[in-house]
Amino acid sequence: MANFRKYLLAAAIAVLLIPVLLLTNYTYTRELKSNINASDLYTIRSFHSKDGIGKFYLGREIAKVMGHQEMLWLERPSRKSQEQPSLVIDALNLQPTDTVADIGAGTGYFSFRIAPLLPEGKVLAVDIQPEMIDVIDFLTEDNNVNNVDTILGSLTDPKLPENSINLALMVDVYHELEYPREMMESIVKALKPEGRVVLVEYRKENPLIPIKGLHKMTQKQVKKEMEDVNLIWQETNNSLPSQHLMVFKVSDNSL
Repeated sequence: MANFRKYLLAAAIAVLLIPVLLLTNYTYTRELKSNINASDLYTIRSFHSKDGIGKFYLGREIAKVMGHQEMLWLERPSRKSQEQPSLVIDALNLQPTDTVADIGAGTGYFSFRIAPLLPEGKVLAVDIQPEMIDVIDFLTEDNNVNNVDTILGSLTDPKLPENSINLALMVDVYHELEYPREMMESIVKALKPEGRVVLVEYRKENPLIPIKGLHKMTQKQVKKEMEDVNLIWQETNNSLPSQHLMVFKVSDNSL
């Protein structure tokens, strides 16, 4: 009888533990699959372009980041004629109350040109390089600009609050994002309803544009990568000398 009670108690404990064990195993399996899926987003190749990092996303090699050591290139006087930034800003159709995230803001070249158009709004200048943030902070104080705030982002997260921005602008930046999927997912979460994402990229369709290949993108590739995070193409402005200006919004199906 004593042995029978022991077996009965053991069986009861086993019955109670089975759901716990199954749940634990399921959780572990789900987390493992999630990690596998995350790693499958990117492919690392030993043989790659000298202008890239050897990491590929949806068939595209990610370009090397332009470091803060080259920040004067962003402020070169010829940029006005070569890229015509005034046309970019006109095409944004900004409202006075908008909050604009300038992703990869660099020295604040666009941030400080947009800020005067937002008397009741502001610019969130995001960069992953502290040296760039320091430059923007200095220029903000030196020029008494009160509606440009800096954010030091990370490789995977721009550190933008959810539902906080009307527009995310990336000028010659997206092709250098080391974790484009994670960054764009965070940006999508930061968009307010009807918020927009605008990418300005050199046109890879034109081989005569004197920019390194990995620092250019085709419209087809941009649309493919944006669709992967539920961003749907709205329009392309081709009035710029060498760049696409592409506008995206969150798909209604993802809301």
